[in-house]
Amino acid sequence: MLVTLIMGFSCGLPLLLTLGVLQAWLKEENVDLSVIGFVTLVQIPYSWKFIWAPFLDRFTIPLLGRRRGWLLITQVLLICAIALIGFSNPAENFRMMIIASILTAFFSGTQDTLVDAYRREDLPDNELGLGSSLYIYGYRMGMLLASGGGLILADHMPFSKVYFLMAACMLPCVLTTILAPEPVAAKGTPETIRKAVVEPFMEYFRRNDAVLILFFIVLYKIGDSMASAITIPFYLDIGFSKTEIGTVVKIFGTSAVIAGALAGGVLMLHIGINRCLWIFGFLQALSTGCFAILAKTGHNILALTSVITFENISSGMGTAAFVAFMASITNKKYTATQYALLSSLMSLPRVLASAPTGFFAKHMGWECFFVTCMLVAIPGILLLLKFAPWNMKV
Repeated sequence: MLVTLIMGFSCGLPLLLTLGVLQAWLKEENVDLSVIGFVTLVQIPYSWKFIWAPFLDRFTIPLLGRRRGWLLITQVLLICAIALIGFSNPAENFRMMIIASILTAFFSGTQDTLVDAYRREDLPDNELGLGSSLYIYGYRMGMLLASGGGLILADHMPFSKVYFLMAACMLPCVLTTILAPEPVAAKGTPETIRKAVVEPFMEYFRRNDAVLILFFIVLYKIGDSMASAITIPFYLDIGFSKTEIGTVVKIFGTSAVIAGALAGGVLMLHIGINRCLWIFGFLQALSTGCFAILAKTGHNILALTSVITFENISSGMGTAAFVAFMASITNKKYTATQYALLSSLMSLPRVLASAPTGFFAKHMGWECFFVTCMLVAIPGILLLLKFAPWNMKV
């Protein structure tokens, strides 16, 4: 559980370095809002990681093992990619910044795949819910350090130095990888490239409702993803300073997410994953709509705190149930590939659906935009009627 917590931190730290923090840097350099929205496309590697995941299942790095060997190499390259963003500047070498951001997303997505596989193989089925909650706890702490701490530091030092500091913060995670135990590989793991590439997908698509589950994974958090993709420019636009954003939205908000994730883990033990998916899905959609209220209220710390608390608690609960659900339907023989497929689809809305959010917000207005994000979440919730009915406690 401790290793799961620290590995969650290592996965959460890089994410917002190519989203919120990068958006704030671009906004400060007066980059157009529509361009800022489309810069989220640098996160496409998060949605493509299932392509190279079979190689992680097939090959083993000497000494450290199949999971830790790849993880160590990936983390070292990730540190270099984050530092490379710091050497770039949107005003002088925008192309270099985009390339460095894509590399960061690539190595970060690969790290996510390896950590997800490690967690699935290391924890028994009855501990996946709590393990997922602790993973999200660590994940959010990493996001907190990167976004909340990064934005506060950016008020007192150049963004380039912020990225150098974030790269250095990955070093304890490298040490954890070296010291952590290697999970026992399941019998029947792929011995050839063909088996590593073909069999995980064949095994998954033989199941009932396999395609429907993929649609659910794409749609369940799409509204939440669209709204969160453009929130930093939104907060700045209605008058909040970077320090206020870093303090309330990131530091205080992350505490709410952690509380939600832990509460979600406990609730799953008592009422099951299926019922939690229903409850948390409705709460996620409702909390997204509350941003429209904040848009109308304007610069008001109390309103910001209330909306962020509600949204982050529900998001933490929803993510805990979502991650536990995806882990529970993977086969341990092909953990990296199957989980990468599912988590790639999970990240797809954050990348593709989020890309035009700046354009939509600019032409629809903030209030209408957030109401639309709330309504977009409904189809994903309705899909639960098919394969996760309320009365089936799973």
